[in-house]
Amino acid sequence: MKCAVISDVHGNAEALNAVLHDIGRRKADSILFLGDAVGYGPDPNECVRTLKAACSVLLAGNHDWAAIGLTEKEYFNPYARAAIEWTAKVLDPDCLKSVRDFPLTHRRAEDSLFLVHATPKEPEQWHYLMSLWDAEINFECFDEKVCLLGHSHQPLIIKRFPSGEMVAERGETTFGRTERYIINVGSVGQPRDGDPRACYVIVNEDGVRLHRVAYDIGETQRKMAEAGLPYPLIERLSRGR
Repeated sequence: MKCAVISDVHGNAEALNAVLHDIGRRKADSILFLGDAVGYGPDPNECVRTLKAACSVLLAGNHDWAAIGLTEKEYFNPYARAAIEWTAKVLDPDCLKSVRDFPLTHRRAEDSLFLVHATPKEPEQWHYLMSLWDAEINFECFDEKVCLLGHSHQPLIIKRFPSGEMVAERGETTFGRTERYIINVGSVGQPRDGDPRACYVIVNEDGVRLHRVAYDIGETQRKMAEAGLPYPLIERLSRGR
């Protein structure tokens, strides 16, 4: 097993293409996508089609569901809502159908992986997993060794020992024989950890490592402005916020 795991592309084709190029260079066996193909960014159709062609697993995120009318737009702040409304108008029928077919969760029994966009607990409620307390609740909601998720746009590795003790790690970790893990893979299209580079992880039987990839942020911002998307969404890309 050598899986690249990506999440939260958010219609950012420049970031997605840069990440896929980097994944190809590292020769991953498969690519798993954890949701939010669309929202915020200027290229929702291109991103949906590219993800379908590249990924063996594709999950739905909250922005995907909002764009197809399955999550109320009032759930979002005004800037995100404006981007979702724009996205819903420009999505091609074939891309709308594709997004409707994305499931909320996926289990890979052969690798003991549980995949979800938000949290194992009530995945359709779009909770955030930001703390060890959040992790303690969610470790009870899956049986696999490793849960991979996105949603917060902030990469994080949480390790749980058989005793129940938990520690947070960043960047990479080696898998222990008895420990279990929740891993936030960060965001390809809109990182929010202060680093504007695209983010993804590679997982194998030994452990997980985070990778950062530079891309043409200015080109994405130019296309967002041309589409009339809200300025705060454009400006934050260059700050990784």
